[in-house]
Amino acid sequence: MNVEEMIKRINELYHKSQAEGLNDAELKEQQELRRAYVANIRGNLKSQLDSIYIKEADGSVHKLEKKQGE
Repeated sequence: MNVEEMIKRINELYHKSQAEGLNDAELKEQQELRRAYVANIRGNLKSQLDSIYIKEADGSVHKLEKKQGE
């Protein structure tokens, strides 16, 4: 399922929950879709951060790294 379809289904389930409520299967589907959507967003953010390079004042360039202790 692509992101657009995932968002559309999440929104459908949300509107249904507001109007009439969801059954157990729909609640489980909603949770799984939300989890998958957040995982997708985190993956995209991580790949963007992995492609960032820092240019220092002396002209040297190095890759952005995690802080120690994280």
